[in-house]
Amino acid sequence: MAQIHPTAIVDPAAELDSSVTVGAYTLIGPNVIIGAGTTVGPHCVIEGNTSIGCDNRIFQFNSLGAIPQDKKYDDEPCELIIGDRNTIREFCTFNIGSPGGGGVTRIGNDNWIMAYVHLAHDCLVGNHTIFANNSQLAGHVVVGDWAILGGFTVAHQFVRIGAHSMTAMCSLLFADLPPFVMCQGQPAEARTMNFEGLRRRGFSAERVAAVRAIHKLLYRSNLALDAACTEISRLTESHPEASADVQMMLGFLEQTPPNRGIVR
Repeated sequence: MAQIHPTAIVDPAAELDSSVTVGAYTLIGPNVIIGAGTTVGPHCVIEGNTSIGCDNRIFQFNSLGAIPQDKKYDDEPCELIIGDRNTIREFCTFNIGSPGGGGVTRIGNDNWIMAYVHLAHDCLVGNHTIFANNSQLAGHVVVGDWAILGGFTVAHQFVRIGAHSMTAMCSLLFADLPPFVMCQGQPAEARTMNFEGLRRRGFSAERVAAVRAIHKLLYRSNLALDAACTEISRLTESHPEASADVQMMLGFLEQTPPNRGIVR
């Protein structure tokens, strides 16, 4: 049997692995699934169609799976899906998806999510991200792998945050933040690339050099975005080892809506 504190209320229809631990005064609804090794602290509310994977550590006072803060929502069967080995600190609010955005809010694996983080409906968060305290995502925001959000970062709805990017404290994102880019400001402006983060993740010198060349073409060459993309595509010839990094950047830029643009 799962280790459930006697003051916790767990609906009999909820599916909890036998190794799950549930703290005092926590409420778990009927459509909740929690995988092996996950611990849920006291005073949490986990409701809605919420699936939580294995070995997550959910601290006290979290609200997971509540209906979206969307006035159009009308009790449709949407979901919140959380992967494995995530740390979710105090007072986080993750809402289920909405019918207009695919119906799923999804968090991947190995994410480090600090206190007071809000993930609105239909947000898609990758793997190995770090959200510092009070990071706030509006609806439909997409966050790539290894991204780092500084404290009090706020992302406007439908913004995309690229893999390996990083925001400074109190950054305000109205535009898409490309992969590798470090930004700061209200609204956010690009400052440099996350070179130190790439080195810590094992990027070779050639791959780091390719990212440096991308930064120069995108931000230092006074090129229009289309022209910059053309020049970036040619980097695969001089930096073949970084081909996947170049293609990731090009794919991101090609999907950026013209009316939103990128952080420049």
